[in-house]
Amino acid sequence: MPNEREFLNELFRAALAAADPAICLPPFLPTPPKGRTIVVGAGKAAAAMAAAVEDHYQGEIEGLVITRYGYVRHDSNQTKKIEVVEAAHPVPDQAGLDAARRILKMVQGLTSDDFVLFLASGGGSALMSVPADGIDFADKQALHKALVLSGANIAEINTVRKCLSAVKGGRLAAACGPARIHTLVISDVPGDDPATVASGPTIRDTNPPEAAAAILEKYKIAVPATVKRHLSGPLMPQENAHDFSRDTVQVISRAADMLTAAATFARKRGIEPEICGDALEGEAREVGTAMAKRALAETIRPRVLLSGGELTVTVKAKGRGGPNTEFLLGLALALNGARNVHAISCDTDGIDGSEDNAGAIITPDTLARARTAGLDAPAFLAGNDAYGFFEQLGDLIVTGPTCTNVNDFRAVLVT
Repeated sequence: MPNEREFLNELFRAALAAADPAICLPPFLPTPPKGRTIVVGAGKAAAAMAAAVEDHYQGEIEGLVITRYGYVRHDSNQTKKIEVVEAAHPVPDQAGLDAARRILKMVQGLTSDDFVLFLASGGGSALMSVPADGIDFADKQALHKALVLSGANIAEINTVRKCLSAVKGGRLAAACGPARIHTLVISDVPGDDPATVASGPTIRDTNPPEAAAAILEKYKIAVPATVKRHLSGPLMPQENAHDFSRDTVQVISRAADMLTAAATFARKRGIEPEICGDALEGEAREVGTAMAKRALAETIRPRVLLSGGELTVTVKAKGRGGPNTEFLLGLALALNGARNVHAISCDTDGIDGSEDNAGAIITPDTLARARTAGLDAPAFLAGNDAYGFFEQLGDLIVTGPTCTNVNDFRAVLVT
């Protein structure tokens, strides 16, 4: 049996490698068209995806993609033909707004011989943000922040975002006119629906405005006046001169792929894996409690329980943290010092929530070390301060930007 902490870190790196755009994107590149190829996109993997396109596409290209601040690896993701703009996430900023408007302008005036290659990955909803006519940008920023803190899942959040956007929910496609669109998706959403990743700028939205209003009501989110007026009127058209039937979409990497890679790695190390699901959702601390029960009941040892998906945190206090650290703190409390269980939980984009860590790790002595350090674990959980808890124990995992995003990776090792 290898060192448990070392094994879990290696397992996470194996999962990340499976989602590297340099590896997963090239096989899906289409044949160049008669006319121009415009490459546009948004998300935390956008710069790496653009670099992979430049390295492998067989025709001439031009374009612009938007990624999160710091998500350009200057050693390997330099592009010469596709401009990369950095902007804010999870709350949109002026840089993202300006770049998104440039993308809308860039795809106008195309012909049926032209081709738009759209690169979609998680984070694109905030990074490429243009409010619909009549909505104040500051109001949209405030609503983004409220949605992220509300406990709503990503499908619900993006349903609202689409209704308030001049680019999401197929409206970028409408701007492309008769040009054909091919969308490549690195999925960070449970179920891998391309229409949800980055809020589907190139995919027709089928949700009525009533759906967005219902979600805002469900989570008791204050609705700014400009948004309220917009939701009560007709939405922007999605079709115009664009024929969606000519477009194609391919999901090139997803949580299931990284879990399969992790399972293969575990078997090579003599540890039996079990994939518990690639689309887990729910309140992070509650899923942690449930996973503890499953681990304690495990009869096959050594075994590693693998899962992906997107957990949520309903923020009720002012602590720091994200769904991965909150999952682990809930897990540790439920395990109550069980001798034979170690676990890691990290976001594959390198950012747990909005902090500087990807996640953290727990060991059988996590709670004992906390007591020795004078840390009240239940109080940290109640204060939504899982980051502070693991920071003081030295158990945060900090990867920096990974330039990919297939959502959360969790591994619970039972020995």
